[in-house]
Amino acid sequence: MPFLNETGEVVELHLGAPDDQTGEANPENRFRLDWLDEVERLLDEVGSDPKRPLVLTAGGKFFSNGLDTDHIFAAPEKLPAYLDRVHMLFSKVLTLPVPTVAAVNGHAFGAGAMLALCADQVLMRTERGFWSLPEAALNMPFTRGMATLLRTRLNDRAVTEAMYSSRRYGAADAVAAGIVDEAVDAEQLTARAAALAAARTATVGPNLALIKRGLRGPLLDDLALPTPPGVF
Repeated sequence: MPFLNETGEVVELHLGAPDDQTGEANPENRFRLDWLDEVERLLDEVGSDPKRPLVLTAGGKFFSNGLDTDHIFAAPEKLPAYLDRVHMLFSKVLTLPVPTVAAVNGHAFGAGAMLALCADQVLMRTERGFWSLPEAALNMPFTRGMATLLRTRLNDRAVTEAMYSSRRYGAADAVAAGIVDEAVDAEQLTARAAALAAARTATVGPNLALIKRGLRGPLLDDLALPTPPGVF
């Protein structure tokens, strides 16, 4: 399960378990209900007593492979409520009272790719892993909140290409498209993310959350809209 790790001047939120993830029940860090519960709890812990910037990362092959398709297919009638939970997670990250940096260690697909964009800054490892929105290839639409998130965080040309084509972006291409801020060697990824986050330590506190809410007001409004039935 996800966990917090205090290291130096920052706190790291790891999206997977602390041991080798290849044998874990959720090795792709998909948005399972129990996973959502734990990530939300940890984010609330960070937000309730803000002291240090946050680095969002994972270990193994995946940053996050996004929505839990097993849950969706097993209980399609619960899909709107499930997507509302996903939107709530995005909003929590977007409005934390601390600076946030996503260190994308591996594949970030679908909702996992969107989660990375909720951080203030995004880094991606150079050696392997793709950032991708596979929804078009899977014949799945984007919710209104998801589309607004992508339009807000990416320029029009990049978001059109990413949403229409389901293209898989490596780190260099993701930087060129403006999806991520920097491509970093795996050995330096979390250290670089921590350095960028720590440089903004002076802004930690409730006022930063107010600034974020003011900046992202229309996006937060769309994420707060209940998902209508039959969205997929």
